[in-house]
Amino acid sequence: MEGKEIQISGLEDKVKEILQMSTTSSGMKRELTSIIRKAIMQARKNISQDAKDILTNDPRQAYKAVRSSVYKQIFGGQVNILPERTRHAATKYLRQRKLDNNPHQRGGNRRKRSERTMQIDSYEGKDRSFILRFINQGTTQRETRYGNRGQITARKWFNISSSMQMEAAANHIADEIELLLQSEFKLQ
Repeated sequence: MEGKEIQISGLEDKVKEILQMSTTSSGMKRELTSIIRKAIMQARKNISQDAKDILTNDPRQAYKAVRSSVYKQIFGGQVNILPERTRHAATKYLRQRKLDNNPHQRGGNRRKRSERTMQIDSYEGKDRSFILRFINQGTTQRETRYGNRGQITARKWFNISSSMQMEAAANHIADEIELLLQSEFKLQ
């Protein structure tokens, strides 16, 4: 059996172009990471807006506690409402009480505010992720020596919103990658 050698001109150039489109090449990796980052940031923005819509009275902006990250080693990312590892600067926010305006009125809360209450009230924005988790998961019935403090009913808004937004982000990423590959093949 005889072998025949075939030479195709320009094949080496095409092989180089295909290898440049591989995810191991730095240029393609940078493009894909950029696409993923934009989609994850849009999902975070939409989830944050959903949180803002749920929190009707939010003077300390807990909706800013929705976090996102894009992975370095693999292609992907995530959105969460977990606390950050570092705490930001405290604020001097003081809630307005009825007794502050009219100290001679009957009734109302006349207890002094504890240090812990002052500390929790000093959290703002990104540090208030615990508020988002309380609203998402709810709390149990809370009793203190001063009486019943009630409970927060679980709304599970994060589960619903994040599933919807991350699915939309995945679809957007797939469309953008398809457009990127089409433009790469047409340009070459």
